[in-house]
Amino acid sequence: MNIVIVSDAWHPQVNGVVRTLDTVGKELTGLGHAVTYITPDRFHSMPCPTYPEIRLAFMPGRKVARLIDAVQPCAIHIATEGPLGLAARRYCTKRKLPFTTAVHTRFPEYVQARTGIPVSWTYHIMRWFHAGAARVMVATESMRTELTSRRFRNLVAWTRGVDVTLFRPRPETREMLNLPRPVWLYVGRVAVEKNIGAFLALDLPGTKLVVGDGPQLNELRRKHPEVKFAGAKFGEDLAAHYAAADVFVFASRTDTFGLVLLEALAAGLPVAAYPVTGPKDVLGNAPVAVLDEDLGKAARAALLLDPAACRKFAETFGWRTSAEQFAANLQPIR
Repeated sequence: MNIVIVSDAWHPQVNGVVRTLDTVGKELTGLGHAVTYITPDRFHSMPCPTYPEIRLAFMPGRKVARLIDAVQPCAIHIATEGPLGLAARRYCTKRKLPFTTAVHTRFPEYVQARTGIPVSWTYHIMRWFHAGAARVMVATESMRTELTSRRFRNLVAWTRGVDVTLFRPRPETREMLNLPRPVWLYVGRVAVEKNIGAFLALDLPGTKLVVGDGPQLNELRRKHPEVKFAGAKFGEDLAAHYAAADVFVFASRTDTFGLVLLEALAAGLPVAAYPVTGPKDVLGNAPVAVLDEDLGKAARAALLLDPAACRKFAETFGWRTSAEQFAANLQPIR
């Protein structure tokens, strides 16, 4: 198929949405499909209020239409609910073309955390946005159940994967950090919706290490001078930081999946998390993680888990399977 993917989230942003769309696109190409991305780097843009790292396309409607017309796609997927997503939705609706969407994040919860706007208001807008889609892709069964309760329709599964070649156990990296052990690691966006403060407030021996960048970074650095903040890491450097730690602590209560969970496990790193959507779907009762409302208790217990079991569990998640499922979910334009 000739596939168009429209997304307001794209490089240089570092998050699960961008990684998923980029990696799945490469897998789709390997399967013989052609993939065209319509993303903010192709438009005049402005920084998102409260989150300047995110660029929002400015008045993109006409250009979005021209770009889609030029491709003549077999299928259109709208990944996000931002300006580009809205423009693509308007394009498809006006021409009576089918399209698919995906719920990647708990956007209403993020908006509430930053602005105080009730989640019910934002979910009303999201329900309208996704109501026009032939299929709405979600990453977990818990997310499907929750969105069904909020009257979303046409929900289908779309799982995620991990690069087990890049993210792997690396015994040689154990000494690279030169920090008191155990090392408790968080990797991801440093933002209020990730609830990182709950991790940093835990009474744990050793060292807490935060890898990532974001709008809350300077605030957390001031509040927690005892914590090691390594900044954003990529590729081999990121994979080495995973492998050099002892436990991955995931404090988020708002993630719909959590790609970082699989990256940690692939590196042989046990996980401690809350028993919420994302961790409980991805990890379940597997002996690779401890899920508990007492996050400190979960972290200390996770330290005793077998790294080899973590690696074996992660190897069952492949990006090729994710891409095949994505392609099967698309609604062809007749």
